[in-house]
Amino acid sequence: MSGSSVETVRVKPTSKGAAYIADFLVQQKVPYIFGVCGHGILGLLDGLFDRRDEIQTISVHHESAAAFMAEAYFRITQKPAATYTSCGPGSANLIVAIAAAFADSSPMLNITGNVATGQWNRGPFQETGRYFQGDFVNAVRPYVKRSFQPTRADMLPLALRQAFALMTNGRPGPVHIDIPLNVFVEPVDEQAAERDSDWPLAEYSRPAPDPAALGEALRLLQRAERPVIVAGHGVELSGAEAELLALAEKFRIPVATSPFGKGVFDPRHPLSLGSTGRNGSYPANAACRNADVILALGTRFDDRATSAWLPGFTYNFPPTKLIHVDIDPTEIGRNFQTTLGIISDARVMMQQLVAASASAGNHEPWLERIAGWRKRWDEATLPPRSSDAIPIRPERAVADVRKVMPADSIVLCDVGIHHNWMVAEFDAWQPRTFLQTWGFASMGFAVAGSIGAKLAAPHKPVVAVCGDGSFMMNSSAVLTAVEYQIPVVWLVWNNFGYCSIRDQQRGYFGSGREIAVSFTDPAGKLFSADYAMLARSMGAEGYTVEKPADLAPQLEAAIRSGRPTVLDVRIDREVRPLATGSWDLPPIAHPLPNFGWGED
Repeated sequence: MSGSSVETVRVKPTSKGAAYIADFLVQQKVPYIFGVCGHGILGLLDGLFDRRDEIQTISVHHESAAAFMAEAYFRITQKPAATYTSCGPGSANLIVAIAAAFADSSPMLNITGNVATGQWNRGPFQETGRYFQGDFVNAVRPYVKRSFQPTRADMLPLALRQAFALMTNGRPGPVHIDIPLNVFVEPVDEQAAERDSDWPLAEYSRPAPDPAALGEALRLLQRAERPVIVAGHGVELSGAEAELLALAEKFRIPVATSPFGKGVFDPRHPLSLGSTGRNGSYPANAACRNADVILALGTRFDDRATSAWLPGFTYNFPPTKLIHVDIDPTEIGRNFQTTLGIISDARVMMQQLVAASASAGNHEPWLERIAGWRKRWDEATLPPRSSDAIPIRPERAVADVRKVMPADSIVLCDVGIHHNWMVAEFDAWQPRTFLQTWGFASMGFAVAGSIGAKLAAPHKPVVAVCGDGSFMMNSSAVLTAVEYQIPVVWLVWNNFGYCSIRDQQRGYFGSGREIAVSFTDPAGKLFSADYAMLARSMGAEGYTVEKPADLAPQLEAAIRSGRPTVLDVRIDREVRPLATGSWDLPPIAHPLPNFGWGED
């Protein structure tokens, strides 16, 4: 966020803490608060009742769904939403989704209720902590930028103001406020409210690169013969997609994205390489491991994006020179040796690089070499996308989703083998149109997050691609969509099991050593729930798709219907993605790529 705003946050003093919180959320233009009721959050719900025309309270059926929805809402709008949960298990159920948002730098305000302070240390119903009173803050602390616990109503104004400033500035992320029941219903001191009632909205400027470092980066790029730009999710958080395009075209440098950065650079552009890493494209991995200079923007070089840091698989640092630009100094040099580390916002950095150079680069021999890799990759990957085989091949399923969905529509991807296929095969043509959970990789993200995405973009089609495993972890989201008339489509990638882990069992330990990964009946035969019938039982539409020719028409019809719809799509579980990178689970020996290895 950037710029200075003349708006001020003015929250009128109120008689109760809950009313103060509701007023503050309205003033901060938070449109939704998602959660599950409970006795520990009763006071807040009463405060939200009086503001129900200005902030919508949406009740879900599992607390993690609330935070997944809030995260997806932010990922589309770049504005935070809020969640509410009760004490004890209600708050604990939220942690898996908060952790996902924290790993992927998505801000939200998570409000948890707690037992009244007058009952601390007595072991009341659902108090967290046997030896430390009301201690949920320590349970959630590893997964948030900060956890506040105002134990008096006059502490609310400062905590809320600091929470909003913290979660959206610098590297964004979730912030938690744990509030005892009595604080919701006790009066807010007027002097405390007045002290924090006249602060401007927290929209601070973004850091710019050091001028000397900028000059050195420019020198390295101008002298490079085989340069590559690697763009990560930080480019999206900075809103720097236009600057990335301008930089690539001016310097004539090819662009790879991290898998989590898909969408920040149009894959149809001639300078696009695709995504890096374990499930990355051959042009991306080949170009990155053969580059002499890499400009990395807003990427943390995690294991799946880098072939687990194995030298020579995706990267070669050194001898490749690395210019690593990130707003978070803890990421620079964490995993790879840098030639130049620059603490900066990605957009500001690229703006200054473009402004500082009067000449475009000339890398035609390098681009011709990359064109050869791209031709080989297209020849290998294009034919299966039109396969009529039954069960439906994964490549055909991904291709049909891309064919049906408009360029600006939103596709969410959950965790599982389908995620590997979507990273490998799905082209995100525009920013914020392909939403994944990446760092913490919490199953159920897309199942519930799709509702938050649809609320953020009500006029765009929203489709969640989720495995049969992940769908069952949050299938109650379908009921929420029906209750609130939110027309989301779920494409359940039904392959009868946790097949990504099944494939790892086979690959690392042998084909005969498979256990607890396939869904079977008592006789050991593959078994599937009827997900279409499950959807209909909750009031949604539901259809089973077994033939490739039926998938695109069924998906088109589901989108046109304007109804929550589940498509139970039967996918071939025996087809695996081509591997141009690797992944490492030490001390087990890592697999070699099965495409192009040693040939570039």
